[in-house]
Amino acid sequence: MEKRKLGNSGLEVAPLAFGGNVFGWTVDESISFDLLDTFTDAGFNLIDTADTYSSWVPGHEGGESETIIGKWLQKHGGRDKVIIASKVGGEMAPGVKGLSKAHILKSCDESLQRLQTDYIDLYQSHYDDPSIPMEETLAAYDELIRAGKIRAIGASNFSPERLQEALQVSRDNNLPRYISLQPEYNLYNRKDYEEALEPICQQENLGVISYFALASGFLTGKYRSEADLAKSKRGGGNKKYLNYRGFRILAALDEVAARYNTDPASISIAWLIARPSITAPIASATNLTQLHSLLKAATMRLDEAALKELNQASA
Repeated sequence: MEKRKLGNSGLEVAPLAFGGNVFGWTVDESISFDLLDTFTDAGFNLIDTADTYSSWVPGHEGGESETIIGKWLQKHGGRDKVIIASKVGGEMAPGVKGLSKAHILKSCDESLQRLQTDYIDLYQSHYDDPSIPMEETLAAYDELIRAGKIRAIGASNFSPERLQEALQVSRDNNLPRYISLQPEYNLYNRKDYEEALEPICQQENLGVISYFALASGFLTGKYRSEADLAKSKRGGGNKKYLNYRGFRILAALDEVAARYNTDPASISIAWLIARPSITAPIASATNLTQLHSLLKAATMRLDEAALKELNQASA
């Protein structure tokens, strides 16, 4: 399995990350274990989660995804063979959020407990927090790195301006530096990343683990009419893609998928992996059939004609 360097962190990851937001939400513990076994047995190693997953579900408090991953790690073993990426800063309870030093230190210990591990490989600021000085946030991460609780830090959902500011603060104060960015990026949502964030990531040698790789499932081809939106719990969010451009992208995906004897989901992921600035897109699966489709994408090489067709359709 090809491994890619995640920025300048020393971490090396296979070119696809498993999105752990589904664990304890749309898949139970048993299926989660099967998915993680299959994913890692195929040579993939990057598992992305967050302390808030899945706090949006009625009756959940957050931490459900990390708890399942922790139980799996204990059962499966081989902690040193996987890269665990988690996040801090999202709202765990009313007012319990942000990037203050106190919140980061407390949240990290809680995540470690749920994950049943001594360290997190990549600890990410889930959202920017303008109310806290960046020096304070980065100093908290410095303390965690020195304690051996985290290996590297990343940013998620940062604007270009704030990402650059954070990198400058690290330089000026000799503090830990964000080595990766987690932005929204897929065949449908290209503009924000490509125009403003990608140049920074390339210039600063940041790893990029993009989320919503399949645009909440739209790029699988499952949602082609308003009637299709009822097909899953997440279906309603796809209404915004049901327009001329969305259908043009699906048509191109269908055409390329037919040539490669695969499905639109595989092609969507393969397109992301082919983008030079992308280290590993994040994608979720709720069953083994979906997962095998994603894994196939990571070993697929799209030719120039396919990439051109997809680029033009999604321009």
